[in-house]
Formats: sequence, C-alpha cells, structure tokens
Amino acid sequence: MAEDIKKIMFTVRKPPHGTIYVYEGLEVKLIMAAYDADISVVFMDDGVFAVKKGQDTKDLGIKGFAATYGALVDYEITQVYVDRQSMEDRGMTEDDLLVIGEDEDTEEPIKPQVLESAEIAAMMAEQHNILAF
Repeated sequence: MAEDIKKIMFTVRKPPHGTIYVYEGLEVKLIMAAYDADISVVFMDDGVFAVKKGQDTKDLGIKGFAATYGALVDYEITQVYVDRQSMEDRGMTEDDLLVIGEDEDTEEPIKPQVLESAEIAAMMAEQHNILAF
C-alpha cells in the first residue's frame, strides 16, 4: 500500500506577515497531517522568514504564529526544508532557524534541514502534488 500514499509538498514563498497565506498554509499542513500522505514542506524566497526564530509581531499589532511551527514534528511532519540560497540572500544562517520539534529518542531539538536549490528541485519532481503558500 506504500505506493498508494500521495507525496504532497507545501512550498512557502511569502513572508509570514502581511498576508494570510503563510498562516493558512500552516493550518492546512496540520490538517493534512491527519491523512495518510507523505508531507514535506519547503521554505524558500521570503518564506524563509516564517521559520526565523525570535519573531516579534507586537509592533505589527497581530498575534504571532511562529511557535506553531514547533508542533510540526508532533504532527509527524518531519520533512521540513529551507532553501540555502533564499536564506543566505536574506542574511540568515542555520543558527537563525527555529526549532520545529524534538527527537523522540535523543530529545534533541529538530530544525528545518537546509538544502541546495538543486536538491529541492529534485524533490519537487518526485511529488504528486505541490501546494504553494
């Protein structure tokens, strides 16, 4: 039955605030986690800001939702990636990425995995569906 499982990739390309796309995309990911699907998430372009730790939305007058990304692993969404070039173009390093969960065995924090654009492109070619947010 494993070949019946759909591979679904979510791409996050927009900044986390100013539109509802990224927040709604996060909700859809958590809902889709309830279904039998192979889910992956890629943050690229301005979407890398969504997984930047230390976000403060107080001056924007909105409630931040970055902490919700800390639940991805709890929802068994462990294939979370960040495009290295997008991250570097925005002055971010791997140290800037927030924790998306904790390893069950080692209790070590898990962060999104940084990949090269070519690696992401290869993964995209293997998906049944790609949903952009």
